[in-house]
Order: sequence, then C-alpha cells, then structure tokens
Amino acid sequence: MLNTNNNAANIKKSILVEIMKLQLAGKLLDEKTVDEIEKIPETIIPDGTEPIRSSIEEDREIVRIRIAARLGHSVEDWDGKKPLSEYVKEAYEREKPTWPMLTMIRSACNACVKPHYFPTDACQACLARPCKVNCPKKAIEVTDRARIDASKCINCGLCAQNCPYHAILKTVVPCEEACPVGAITKGEDGRETIDYEKCIFCGKCMSNCPFSAMMGKSQLFDVVKHIMNGKKVVAMYAPAIGAQFRAKPGQLEEALKQSGFSKVWEVAIGADITADKEAKEFAERMESGKKMMTTSCCPAYVRAVRIHVPELAECISETKSPMIYTAELAKQADPECVTVFIGPCLAKRREGFDSDEVDYVLSVEEIAALFQAKGIEIAKVEVKEDSIPTKYVPTVSGRNFAKTGGVAESVRLRLDEKTRGILRPTVINGLDKNGMKMLTTYGQINSGKIPASPETPNLVEVMACEGGCIAGPFVITNPKAGNGLLMMYANAGSKPNENGTIAECEIEKVVES
Repeated sequence: MLNTNNNAANIKKSILVEIMKLQLAGKLLDEKTVDEIEKIPETIIPDGTEPIRSSIEEDREIVRIRIAARLGHSVEDWDGKKPLSEYVKEAYEREKPTWPMLTMIRSACNACVKPHYFPTDACQACLARPCKVNCPKKAIEVTDRARIDASKCINCGLCAQNCPYHAILKTVVPCEEACPVGAITKGEDGRETIDYEKCIFCGKCMSNCPFSAMMGKSQLFDVVKHIMNGKKVVAMYAPAIGAQFRAKPGQLEEALKQSGFSKVWEVAIGADITADKEAKEFAERMESGKKMMTTSCCPAYVRAVRIHVPELAECISETKSPMIYTAELAKQADPECVTVFIGPCLAKRREGFDSDEVDYVLSVEEIAALFQAKGIEIAKVEVKEDSIPTKYVPTVSGRNFAKTGGVAESVRLRLDEKTRGILRPTVINGLDKNGMKMLTTYGQINSGKIPASPETPNLVEVMACEGGCIAGPFVITNPKAGNGLLMMYANAGSKPNENGTIAECEIEKVVES
C-alpha cells in the first residue's frame, strides 16, 4: 500500500474539493456558471506544470476523467467529446449509486511491463554463482555480471532467492501483485482490466497503483445533493473514522452536523450489537457440533469466500455487520431519513449497494474534502452540550472492531465461562495471496478434505486489510498513527470491555435519543 501522503492522493482530493465548492455554491445548476467545472483541470494542473504524461493537455484530460469518476460515474467508456456539465446533469438525475463501485481509467494506466527478474549493478559475478547453479532452465550466464535470457526464464525467482548480494530484483505490476483473487489482468494493449465478477472490492489495486488508474466512484455528490434538497441525512461513522482525525470527543460529531447532517450515529453501537449476537451464535454453533465459525463484518472477506472459497461459506457468521445494525437503528428512529455510512472501505460500498437500510457509503477521504470545501477545521470545532449522544456509550471492544483482533476479542469477552473455555480463536490479518491460501485450507478442513486437529481454530476473524479497517484503502492517516489514534478514541468515555452487552431497553434509548 502506498503511503497516504502522495501526489496522486493529493490530486484526487483536490478535485473533490473543487467539485464540492461549486456544488455547495449552487454553481453546477446555474446556467451562468454551469461551465465552471470545465476550469477544474487547469486549477489542478496550472500552466507551467511539468507533465506526467506526454503533455500537460493529456494530464488535464485525465483530470477530466477523474472528475467524472468523482461525480459517481463509471469511466471505462469515456467520451472525451462529452462536456462535464452533462456528467453533472446525469449525476443530479441519478436516484441511487450504480454498479460497480470501482472504475478504471484506461488512459491513466501505465501499461506496466510484465513481472520479471533482472540482475542489477550490485552483482559481483562471484565464484559461487548460486543464481546460475540453481536456475532450472539454464537461463543465466555470468560474465562481468549475471545476465538472464528472457526467452528461457520462467520467473521462478530461485536466482533472487539464492543471491547473497540481493542483486537480482523482481519488477511487479503493483495492481496485479496486490490483488488477492486474480481479478486484474492485462488486455491486448498492455493496460489492465478488472473482472468485476471476480473482484471482492478490497481496494488493494486502488491503493497500490502509483498512477491511480483505479478509482472508487464517489457518492459524495449524491449525499450533498440530498442535504441541499432539505432531506434528513444522517451520518453513521465507523470506529476507524474516529481514528482518522486528531479530534477531541465531540468534535467529529459537531463537524459532521456543521456539514449538513441532521444526526450522527456512532457505528460502534452497531459493533456492540454484532459482538453480542456473534458470541451467542458461536456458542450455539459449537454446541451443535460445528467445526468453526468465521466473523462476518468484513464484506471483502465475505465476498471472497462466496466467490472463491465456497467450501467455507457455511462457516461465515449469519450475524449482520455493525453498519447494517446501526442503519437499522437509524431507520427505526426516522424511517424517512437518508442513511450515510462513513468508513475507510471500498467493499462497504458493495455491501451498502445490496442493503435496503444503507443508502450511501462515503469514505473518510470524501468527508475530509467536504470539511475542507466548507472551511471546517475539526481541531477548532467547538463541542456543544448535545454534540455526543449520551443515551448509550459504546464499549471499548466495540470501538476496537477497527483493528485486527478486535472483533475476536469483543466476541471472547461476551462468552460465558464454559464457552470461553473451548474457544480457539485466530486472526487472518490481511487478505493477500497467503491469506487466501489460509482461507482455502480452512475450507478444506470444513469440508473434511483435511482432518481437523485439537489445535484447529474454531473462531476465525478475517480482515481484508492488514492491520484492520484503520488500514483501509481510503484512509488519510498512516495506519501506525491510526492505531494510536484509535486507542485514544476507543478509551474516550467508553464503557469497559466487561459487561458490555446491550440490553434491549438500552437499544430503545439509543433510538429515542
């Protein structure tokens, strides 16, 4: 995953901020100012900028495509002759988000060369020559340095593994390398294509592509449209979002209200409900003789199993995710409200797309852009008496759903002593290719192809992102820093972990508040 501080991320955010400024000012509907959006490419890439592509005009054209994606459109079939004002009009007419959640900017793709190994100047042409000796295809000759015959090489990597100087490197295609399910392949022109039927929307391609050719289709335009039309739009922020802003308790909630949201829900409330129900479900499954249960709150994992490891599908907990439970509470409190989940996850957009309770899913990146467009500085936001609802305070363990191990620990704390005694939890920390292999193994254990042992885990927590949701593809804070911020947020006025279950009467209090 690229560092969150990079030029591509800055450009994408700047585009979103400029769109928001125009939308909030009403300039996208006014006939006199409707063409203001056409000026954004020159704002983002002013005259005199050193081009990334062959020319500044080509760079600006890619910005135009990014604007369309930021307006919520798929851009695979981009029409360069179509004015951006038409894309704006279509966005205003759109009633709900469209499939898929991800889009590919083909002209932004660098058409990276296929992965291969090559010797560098660090090669010493040593006596041992383990690269040559261990090559199964005799593809390496050594003169003044090692040289690889590409026509013979099978990219097995044994040369690199055996070189004592680490002088042989492997070039990779970042998006292909990052995709855990093989959903990205090269087309005939060398550019990448995404198979959306295989894709699990983990967002790894998006966060690893240095050219930002893969983009999430933004839903911010739609949300702001509803706010400006006077609808009651409620924000539901995930625990991971509480770890993205250096804010005091209440400042994030107040900033969201200043942005136009009529009410703010903390999704850690839903996490407590999920943990309660998963603990009960785990106990029932073990009592009935099931081999294992896996968590269900990561939609990228759930989709990965359903498509790629069906043998494990019956092990997925039937408990809903914290996002869904929180949305149900919001709809129960006000059936007419528009529910907006805010998190760092692309796959949540896919989950929201299939949900009747979740209307829109925004990223922390988008909320940060909205704050900037409205001139809201969270650190300077004044906390009011009613900034934080006080009817129900989430537990520390509920807020810790955002980090790896947090879900399993939250379930463990809610088990009775007898069930806790048979608990054998484990965590798959990130769905890379190794993570997918582990899922396959657990699927084979569940189907009986591999015998279970007394040490086989019976509760498996799976996080698609290494480190958990605080390392999601849309985060704006380095995950290491985010972990520390999560710790502060989780302990800010929370209930202790023990005795953290939510009674039905407490849920009613949450709805009434």
